[in-house]
Amino acid sequence: MIPTNFFKLKGGFFLVKSYLLAILAFCIIIPTASAEVFVKNDQKFMDSSDSMHIVGEIQNDLQSALNQVKLDITLYNSEGKIIDKKTTKSLVNTIMPTMRSPFNLVIPPIQSQDVDSYSIDLDYNIIVPKSQVIDVVSSEISQDRFNNYVINGKITNNGETTANAISVVATMYGDGGKVIAVSKDNIEPDYLRADHAIPFILPVHDLKERQTIKDYSIVAESEEYAAVPEFPIGSMILLAGSVSSYIVLTRYSGKAIANCICAANPK
Repeated sequence: MIPTNFFKLKGGFFLVKSYLLAILAFCIIIPTASAEVFVKNDQKFMDSSDSMHIVGEIQNDLQSALNQVKLDITLYNSEGKIIDKKTTKSLVNTIMPTMRSPFNLVIPPIQSQDVDSYSIDLDYNIIVPKSQVIDVVSSEISQDRFNNYVINGKITNNGETTANAISVVATMYGDGGKVIAVSKDNIEPDYLRADHAIPFILPVHDLKERQTIKDYSIVAESEEYAAVPEFPIGSMILLAGSVSSYIVLTRYSGKAIANCICAANPK
């Protein structure tokens, strides 16, 4: 005759085993949920007109595309008190998975002198990814005798239909991969037929005084199509070793909620 406590022990064994399997499955699932949308390579600087710029990049590590990306930036003085709250937008309209977009908030001189630090909240919509067919096939950055930078290049439409409302966005990087300037311009004419190419000229404004451009990246997009990222070789080497920057009182985080928002709380 089999002892009655044998079944109790056996049942307990399977119960513990089930818990272990559940914990193991949970641990496997967790890393896939860690993807987020966050700010990197950001900083603030004063330009020649004494306006303050808060620049950086929005990184999309989700599996979905983003649009209507908005940054709510809270400004603090040296005592940690809130001075003002301002809003700016991503310069790239559709941020595809694994891609990033620059942003640039300009604070006028009358207020910039009181700003000591800032925090950023992110808000965005999750959308179905677009076809990535607007490609930057060439680019070259040059400097004139007045130390003004200009980027010349060419984009092509690898899609099957005409692309409309085309824009080109450039991000310039300095020491440590920090963003030091951004530029955006619309291409004229503002359409590009399928399998055609068009040149562009992109001026670089508001560059930090005495700051040298170490590298840059360019993306181009249209109303119908998303960008194919174009990174010069040096950019990949430079940015690979960079660390996301955080400023006092600033913390960034992001969580995906279907067709909803992502927000970060100041530290």
